[in-house]
Amino acid sequence: MTKLFSFILVTTILVMSSVSWALENCLQEQALLRAQVRRLENRVKQQQVRLAQLLHEKEIQFLDQGEETSIFDLGSQRQYTDCSEIFNDGYKLSGFYKIKPLRSPTELSVFCDMSDGGGWTVIQRRSDGSENFNRNWSDYENGFGNFVQQNGEYWLGNKNLHLLTSQGDYTLKIDLTDFEKNSRYAEYKNFKVGDEKDSYELSIGEYTGTAGNALAGNYHPEVQWWASHQRMKFSTWDKDNDNYEGNCAEEDQSGWWFNRCHSANLNGLYYQGPYRAKTDNGVVWHTWLGWWYSLKYVVMKIRPSDFIPNVI
Repeated sequence: MTKLFSFILVTTILVMSSVSWALENCLQEQALLRAQVRRLENRVKQQQVRLAQLLHEKEIQFLDQGEETSIFDLGSQRQYTDCSEIFNDGYKLSGFYKIKPLRSPTELSVFCDMSDGGGWTVIQRRSDGSENFNRNWSDYENGFGNFVQQNGEYWLGNKNLHLLTSQGDYTLKIDLTDFEKNSRYAEYKNFKVGDEKDSYELSIGEYTGTAGNALAGNYHPEVQWWASHQRMKFSTWDKDNDNYEGNCAEEDQSGWWFNRCHSANLNGLYYQGPYRAKTDNGVVWHTWLGWWYSLKYVVMKIRPSDFIPNVI
């Protein structure tokens, strides 16, 4: 009996030891597996971060190259009201981005000029005469042109100009280049475009620049009454809001803030520099090269007047 009890005790001890050893091995294996899972999770997270970085770099590369058939979404949940916000969110390369002004029902595609201090929303461009700017009221109201090419010609739309400039105080900068590769600029504080009921009236403030103050038409007191574009309503061939007995938009074949008729018309017909015509209907900035020289390259762009670039 004693021998049987001893046998049972020894057997029980051996079995318990075996179970304990097996349990310890199992726990160790579980710990190893958990550590491996954590390492795999960390690797997956690192790969996801790297993948996001590569996609972002590729996206920005496309934007910088000005892909001709694609508009690239930044993939952010944030809706940007203009290009200055995009610049200060870390996107420093010029290209087409999507913005949504505060009261706009939809997003719109714009070219953001991230040079020249950054954050400029381009509202008009002339570069090669490829786009027809002799358009009706509806076209100028809603916008038209090439919104996918780096140097595509376009008008952002009077409705969008109003939505943008009603968000706050904006500065307008106009870059001008002639066919001899000379460049000038004109800059205006307090640039605003009225709403539809005011026929998208133009309002400009203080001028600085090298091209002369053609929009204010104050280069000579005797011409300002007919040459100034300040407080002028927008006109097209089918909606005449100018102060002229005729129709400036029809004669000059463009939409613009005409007076009687203009001292500047950046939406005029695209000629190759000096030109002859029945009227001064070229791409004109009178205070630089006069009425009978049509410019090669024009960009109108805006940015909040209190813009402070985030360079971090």
